[in-house]
Amino acid sequence: MPLAALFGLLIALLFISAFFSGSETGLMTLNRYRLNTRADKGERAARFARRMLKRPDRLIGTILLGNTFSNNLAAAIVAIITAKLFSNSTAVLITTAVMTLVMLIFSEVTPKTLAALHPERVALPSAYVYWYLRLPLFPFVWAVNLISNGILRLFGVTPEDAAQHSLSSEELRTVVLEAGAMIPQRHQKMLLSILDLEKATVEDIMVPRNEIIGIDITESREQIRETIIASQHTRLPVFDGSIDHLKGVVHLRRAVRLAAEDKLDTESLLALAAEPYYVPEGTPLNQQLLNFQNQKRRVGFVVDEYGDIQGLVTLEDILEEVVGEFTSDPATRIKNVYADADGSYRVSGSVTIRSLNRNLNWRLPTKGPKTINGLVLEQLEALPQTGAQVAIGGYTLEITDARANVIKSARIWPPKTGLAQRKARAA
Repeated sequence: MPLAALFGLLIALLFISAFFSGSETGLMTLNRYRLNTRADKGERAARFARRMLKRPDRLIGTILLGNTFSNNLAAAIVAIITAKLFSNSTAVLITTAVMTLVMLIFSEVTPKTLAALHPERVALPSAYVYWYLRLPLFPFVWAVNLISNGILRLFGVTPEDAAQHSLSSEELRTVVLEAGAMIPQRHQKMLLSILDLEKATVEDIMVPRNEIIGIDITESREQIRETIIASQHTRLPVFDGSIDHLKGVVHLRRAVRLAAEDKLDTESLLALAAEPYYVPEGTPLNQQLLNFQNQKRRVGFVVDEYGDIQGLVTLEDILEEVVGEFTSDPATRIKNVYADADGSYRVSGSVTIRSLNRNLNWRLPTKGPKTINGLVLEQLEALPQTGAQVAIGGYTLEITDARANVIKSARIWPPKTGLAQRKARAA
């Protein structure tokens, strides 16, 4: 064969080797989520790539078979060219070193770097080539994979393991955070909130038992009517004397209809009340969301290990953990929390620490007590007195109203404003 033909074939083999090297990196570094999206939209190359990546052993076998063959053939051609041009062993060593450098630069490093930076631009066009190349090469690839998979099984590894890898919640959080501008900020916050549901329990968002508003059937008809008319809730618990004697839950629309027809009595209310649904304390919010869906319920009563009712949780409460409060006004984003001009916040003692941290970006401790009342009492280790102050993690908390051994309201200074307030008082 003429030297010109040998050099032309050598250059062609270098390009073929570069194609196999670059396409291997491109296919293996493809974003699987984006690939699935494009495949679902009907892109042919994306569908080919997705199907081949389901069996990476076969795909890699095809790539390495072509790459190894082109590299070995290129080395053989270099040896033939060297033998025709030179006759001493020194020339063979020099041409081998030069060829190694050329192949490393033009057939390995450059195409692999390009594919790593632009995987879709390299991988998707090459998917057409591999899709049709796999058919004639299948017998060779099958034989190679049979041997290699047998060796892998000796180490306890099977090709099916590639399809069994799943992302943990922390890995999913990293995926969402690193998506950056590809996911709108609003949607990003919602996705992160969904992942956070497993970290919170029903006690973190429940309405405490002393704040549960319901219908007490021991009250007079007029009192019950006023409770129904003044209610801002869709469903009201019905109880006998106290929430511990819960009878059921009645839909407000049905109760209003009874009041309008002047048929509001104990028997009618109890007939309309649905069986109460109880939720064990400690249930994660993500699990409770599924429980509400499976049980077709919207309201649940949180009970402790003794069966005593501790609070009430609703489907809307869990949804607000994902989408935020159903209001766009930051000043009214949290119930019973009011911002003052000096940077402090007036809060009710029943406000949950979790809601403050989420909406105000605070870092109050969440391990232990769930409300401001419980947090301050834990720090005081004594009965609350109006005017008492405690410092917790850089936050200054002052009791502004304490009655019946319960903190009704408090004022909180975040770290910076709390420091300024203490300095002003010292002056």
